[in-house]
Amino acid sequence: MSGCLDNCGECCSNISCTCGIIDTDWLAERRNAISSILAGSLFAVGWWIAIDVGAVDSDHFSKAYWTCGVFGTIGLLMVNAVSNSQLRGDAYVPGALGTSGTRVWMVIGFLCSFGALIGASFILFGEYVYKKIEPSYPGTGFFMQNLLIFMATIIFKFGRVEDSY
Repeated sequence: MSGCLDNCGECCSNISCTCGIIDTDWLAERRNAISSILAGSLFAVGWWIAIDVGAVDSDHFSKAYWTCGVFGTIGLLMVNAVSNSQLRGDAYVPGALGTSGTRVWMVIGFLCSFGALIGASFILFGEYVYKKIEPSYPGTGFFMQNLLIFMATIIFKFGRVEDSY
């Protein structure tokens, strides 16, 4: 599944930096750490924005708007709970339902993530933009939260590589 970013280190290694600022070997060696830190930072900032919305404008939104962030977080956990080798069927222990069960789990995780993003889009555009409710910060905040959680999900899943040990 991480095949779309597997050649990232190879394409960067052909670039010669005459100034000596960028060390492409260092980036290729620490790809897992960089993508994990970036995904974790995006996730933390997303929830920070939602907590800020709750602290600043708690009177201007329904308490049900928090469910989008919760489902986005559940989607992040579901998508990243399975390894790429389990999806391909290369795992030593296939699990309870095997490769097809792992793929169904992954699809359900992505559905949770997409559903949370679509729900946050409806909150922003259906409730705050269309009805022109002021202030629109709660709608923008919850949308940004779910967008950042979705980006963290994608970066954490496809930005890392699995080394065979």
